[in-house]
Amino acid sequence: MKKIVLTAVMVMFAASSAMAFGTSKFKDEVEKEIGAVKLTREVARGGYDVITTAELSELIKVGEDVLIIDTMPYGASYKKAHVPQAEQFLFPIPDMVEWDSKETDGKSQEEYRKLLGPDKDKKIIVYCGFVKCTRSHNGAFWAKKIGYNNVFRYPGGIYAWKGAGNEVEAVE
Repeated sequence: MKKIVLTAVMVMFAASSAMAFGTSKFKDEVEKEIGAVKLTREVARGGYDVITTAELSELIKVGEDVLIIDTMPYGASYKKAHVPQAEQFLFPIPDMVEWDSKETDGKSQEEYRKLLGPDKDKKIIVYCGFVKCTRSHNGAFWAKKIGYNNVFRYPGGIYAWKGAGNEVEAVE
């Protein structure tokens, strides 16, 4: 009798473990879907394009003339590690539909325009930390809003950059 009960308990444990494992991959897919739809809607709303880690790496490797903008906090992030050649300009995480200098470290829209430069067709790539971070959306959105035409969001950000084994720069 003990053997039958022990076998039944083992079968129930194995079945519940398998169900939990199976459920986890399905829940993971729901999370991926939510993230993908959120990103897609931000891109559509912002009117910019996206670029992958491999594509950005290649642009840097071949020396294409691009402006790369890191939208994360200077001291907490940019100073420690950023994509090579990146300039820093802080944007907030929540949608910034109106320019708010309190959210951009006291910087004005004119200062952002000055950083972006006079060439409205120059390739501009904006990034933050990772796909769910929306600082890059705000930076790309504002570049488009003030008249720049060739704007890309690099959604993978510094996490994807490091994850791909790419070199980073730091401020000493």
